[in-house]
Amino acid sequence: MENQLRFVLKLLLLSALLSLLIKYVAPSVLIPATAINALIIVLLPTVIVTGALLWRLSAQKEN
Repeated sequence: MENQLRFVLKLLLLSALLSLLIKYVAPSVLIPATAINALIIVLLPTVIVTGALLWRLSAQKEN
């Protein structure tokens, strides 16, 4: 139970930190509004998750 609580607290802290970064740092980063940048922003999470799952699948096949 303590391990799960620690995980939830770490997740909450990381989420709060990311929220603060988005609120206070992100507006100062100038990203041009182009179609390529929009595609990168939309598709990047899918590409990252796909890569992580494929990496995990290959590691699981080795064992």
